[in-house]
Amino acid sequence: MLELKGHGEPAGPRRDLGAPHGGAVRGGGRKTWLEARHEELSRLGRTPSTQPYCLVIGGGQAGISLGAWLRRLSVLTLIVDKNPRPGDSWRNRYRSLCLHDPVWCDHMPYIPFPDHWPLFTPKDKMGDWLEAYSLVMELVYWGSTECKSARFDAARDTWEVTVIKDGADEISLYPKHLVLATGMSGMPNVPVFPGAQNFGGVQCHSSQYKDGRDWAGKLCVVVGSNTSAHDICADLWESGAAQVTMVQRSSTHVLRSDTMMSSPGFLLYHEGSKISTEDTDLIFASVPYKILHRSAIDITKSIAEVDAKFYDDLERVGFMHDFGDDGSGVLMLCLRRASGYYIDVGASELLIKGEIDLKSGVSLKEMKERSVC
Repeated sequence: MLELKGHGEPAGPRRDLGAPHGGAVRGGGRKTWLEARHEELSRLGRTPSTQPYCLVIGGGQAGISLGAWLRRLSVLTLIVDKNPRPGDSWRNRYRSLCLHDPVWCDHMPYIPFPDHWPLFTPKDKMGDWLEAYSLVMELVYWGSTECKSARFDAARDTWEVTVIKDGADEISLYPKHLVLATGMSGMPNVPVFPGAQNFGGVQCHSSQYKDGRDWAGKLCVVVGSNTSAHDICADLWESGAAQVTMVQRSSTHVLRSDTMMSSPGFLLYHEGSKISTEDTDLIFASVPYKILHRSAIDITKSIAEVDAKFYDDLERVGFMHDFGDDGSGVLMLCLRRASGYYIDVGASELLIKGEIDLKSGVSLKEMKERSVC
């Protein structure tokens, strides 16, 4: 089911006129688009009669996509995010970050990326796209707004949500529906190592890491072996760090980007496919989650055969590799854990060549002033 008859989106022949035709009302009173837009932005969420029907906490690509769908259905929706601008969740990440999956897997609803868009989107370009998209889709987006509390009022059948806007205004919102779109990696998981308080060097979580050039000429240890760890190790090496060591505490699945894009299991989303992105989404969503891993196992087996030498080379340098808990590879790792994998865009080759040092099967026992053990 795509829509209810008589309640479809205002698209095609049902689109809004934009400029009302016919006799004008003498004395004015008819608002321009800009006047109506300013009124909406200034009133939504500000008075009891202009409460959002849906409040979305989190203004990344998921919150913005949902906001666009609801906007098209004329559902009063407010999106709030602690960052100042749409797209800041991407802009704030490390300098070298690019998406590891190809552009045809990342289209937003209604407005696809143009056909000249880079295959792998740089983070700042993605941030700008999300900001432009929010503007074009006429979303109501409160930046610099943090959700402090939320509770459901059963008597009124509404949520009561308190937000702090611009670090000063405390505003109470009363939506019928509350959506948390805070991301699968939105909250940093910061391990605690003995002696960390005594370490004389710089310590930072990957969410705080910005630019490998800050570590040029220095000895660097990266704890972890998933996507961010690989990206940061490669960025440090490229930026001239004196030594880069990856500490791999547990096994990780690695999938070569080139192999992923040419694998039959991923070709439905490929540019030039006879099936549209929207139909591909429906096909993918139609497979029950309980059996989704079966086809993923077959795809992963074929990838393991194609890249057998690559995996042998990784194991030769001591990298602990797996294909997921049941051999279903990157798809199910992403859906089940949102971790445990890396789509290789170059860092694996640096490990194989010894440009990045590797300590696998160990963790940090203790941090001292000038060393880690």
